Amino acid sequence: MNLAVKLRRGEGAFWGGLKRLILIVMRFHLPVFWLTRPLFRAVYLLRGIVKNFLAWAVRFFWSEPLFRSQCVSVGAGFRMGPLPYIQGVGRIVLGDRVTFGGKPDFIFGNRAEGVPEIDIGNNVFIGHGCSLAISSSLRIGNDCLLAGGVHISDYDGHPIDADRRRANDPTPAENIRPVTIGNDVWFGNHVTILKGVRIGDRSIVGANAVVTHDVPPDVVVAGNPARIVKRLKDATGAVNPSAVVGPIVLESGDGKPDRMMFPNGSSS
Repeated sequence: MNLAVKLRRGEGAFWGGLKRLILIVMRFHLPVFWLTRPLFRAVYLLRGIVKNFLAWAVRFFWSEPLFRSQCVSVGAGFRMGPLPYIQGVGRIVLGDRVTFGGKPDFIFGNRAEGVPEIDIGNNVFIGHGCSLAISSSLRIGNDCLLAGGVHISDYDGHPIDADRRRANDPTPAENIRPVTIGNDVWFGNHVTILKGVRIGDRSIVGANAVVTHDVPPDVVVAGNPARIVKRLKDATGAVNPSAVVGPIVLESGDGKPDRMMFPNGSSS
């Protein structure tokens, strides 16, 4: 029996005492009270200042210049954090006041004809972990919000036919279709937008939705595949947040589904 097993079991006076002593040492901590608290608060504040300065220095002198060198143009007021991941060759055009709230991925499929392009409008926020996989083109309008983990792709990545996949053929041209996102669009966390989709102005896509078809303006879509669950404006153009298209799940007090409420006011 090795020493580690004996110590872990703590059998006998010697090994039991040694185990208790080690546990006491492991649980020991520096006291924080009225005399030491100001010192630790100052150290904590200094840590934050140093950390933020180093992050700024890396971004200013390294990450941002490297990323800008890969863009066709970058508008005024651009903000970013870590260096984005770029795979392949394509055109990146950024409007004014674009913000990367973390590390996005730009993946260009270069096995089709032409140069893929990502065109992002003004006042757009792209959250951490967003992935833009483009073989033709992606256009994002102004004032859009993309939460973390959003994935947008204008191609399948591989042929549907198994024989062509085994042969390592590229995605057929008919399965590459541009994606267009209108103005004032909001994507929740981990939304997936597939090839050929057009999102209308001011629409909202709920978290984890998979969008396979066009979305009209002024609606909320959710689910897999995504469907309209709410219209944001009525026929006159007035804001109408209660105009629900699909059923709503009403929860009971314990958080479990209780019943379904339909647009006509009936319930199940």
